[in-house]
Amino acid sequence: MRIRATVAAVSGALALSSFALPAAHAADAPSYQTEAAKILAAHGRTAFSSSAAAADLGVTFSNLKIAKTIKVGTTNHVAATVTYTLTHGANYDINSSDFDSGPLIYKGSSITNAQNVLGGELPATCTATSDTTANCKGDIDIFPVNEGGTAGDLLNSDAGTWSAGALALQYSTGDHSLQGGLGSTLVQRNSTLTVNATPEPVKKGKTITVVGKLSRANWEDHKYHGYSTQPVKLQFRKKGSSTYTTLKTIKTSTTGDLKTTTTATVDGYYRYSFAGTTTTPAVNATGDFVDVQ
Repeated sequence: MRIRATVAAVSGALALSSFALPAAHAADAPSYQTEAAKILAAHGRTAFSSSAAAADLGVTFSNLKIAKTIKVGTTNHVAATVTYTLTHGANYDINSSDFDSGPLIYKGSSITNAQNVLGGELPATCTATSDTTANCKGDIDIFPVNEGGTAGDLLNSDAGTWSAGALALQYSTGDHSLQGGLGSTLVQRNSTLTVNATPEPVKKGKTITVVGKLSRANWEDHKYHGYSTQPVKLQFRKKGSSTYTTLKTIKTSTTGDLKTTTTATVDGYYRYSFAGTTTTPAVNATGDFVDVQ
């Protein structure tokens, strides 16, 4: 089960549009989801906003590492691994069933002013390196679509730069620590690119027509649609070579389609290559071989 809250300003507190709250890591341990839901219900805010009933645990986070890009398609679950250092008071037992920590990413100017926040299905695994520090490893779980085909974690407007943070939570008291600004990643709408060069075979000196299409994931209707007016390179690799050279750059149509011509010279492979944007990853089409006679 995943807990969601509508974006809203509640007494200046952070509200989440989509945050995957981790489940407990042991069958007899308190459920992270349940405890967070109780706080949400009691305070009308997230489990990680300040309130009279909750105090800061004094836990801090550093050395966070996350992938530069996270590519998300239309259906498949994506898990992005995050590592970080957790620093805590000597009185805390990080292996206790009363304590959990996990990474998160958020879209917005700050962790307390975010439009969307995502975390993991499970808490991070932390290994003590001293009495007050631990190395932690956890996942950010992203579901572009939920069971039954209902809306997933992301809107198309969520594509782009996200910031990274981490949290710690004590079940028995509801006390917690939350820290943002620990890193960043690009959450991107996955892209596809096709190519077809004709005729095959072709006589030397004749015209080759190369068509294709650049598409990217739509997180709202869970389909791929053409990516319009984007610069794409037509490239060629001579048979026996491993290197592509750029012949020309053209732009996709309003429907993402590509079409251009070139002159046949020698046997080789033609492909289209897209450099990517902050919202959409780079992609190369699989080369299409043309036999020149």
